[in-house]
Amino acid sequence: SRAIWNLGYTGFQSIAESEKFIVIYPQGTLLPSTGEPHWNVGGWTVGSTTDDVDYLSSLIDWAYSEYEIDRNRVYSTGMSNGGFMSYHLACNLSSRIAAIASVTGSMTKQTFEDCDPTHPTPILQIHGAADTTVPYRGNSALGMESIPVSLNYWATFNACNPEPIVAVADFFEESYSIEYWSYENCLNNTQVDLILHSTMGHFWPSMDSHSISASADIWSFLSKYNIYGLIE
Repeated sequence: SRAIWNLGYTGFQSIAESEKFIVIYPQGTLLPSTGEPHWNVGGWTVGSTTDDVDYLSSLIDWAYSEYEIDRNRVYSTGMSNGGFMSYHLACNLSSRIAAIASVTGSMTKQTFEDCDPTHPTPILQIHGAADTTVPYRGNSALGMESIPVSLNYWATFNACNPEPIVAVADFFEESYSIEYWSYENCLNNTQVDLILHSTMGHFWPSMDSHSISASADIWSFLSKYNIYGLIE
């Protein structure tokens, strides 16, 4: 979608103000087949000629030159195509990305098959079991890997315990539950986590609508890490 929309629904500004970090909202170029902004991640964006990895690497350089950011604590997060792009950066710009969080995104077939990270990478996935745009079980026709396949890739690469610890929060009055998965004992004290909402569709969740604040959970997760792993 558009950067200004992302700025509006994530609510990162207030968290950034209190936690003293910089949040940047880049926007992708127009995909000719849809006429809408996109990130070039393969899958349904096959045919795009945009080098978004180079673009976002240049954006990191700009942020350092303008604000002297800590280049060991650069994170990527996004919803849907932005979540796919965050995985794509973890695979293809690993030397500059400390950790990522994806909301309703996953890995495309191309990202998955060509993934070449250089360090154990903390991964947070937030997803709805009722998402039909990016289904939890994947969509082979659009080149989308399932959430379990994507998480298993990172749990294996990070040498985590093969089985996650799972906790469930039940919201009986609202008729839904939220599962919290965590693959632990990973290299460099990283983690691979999943927050799975039983009835949520293709949304960026908030406390008002889904009993999850995606933005707060994302910052709580990402802020624990630099490019070397858990911050001591």
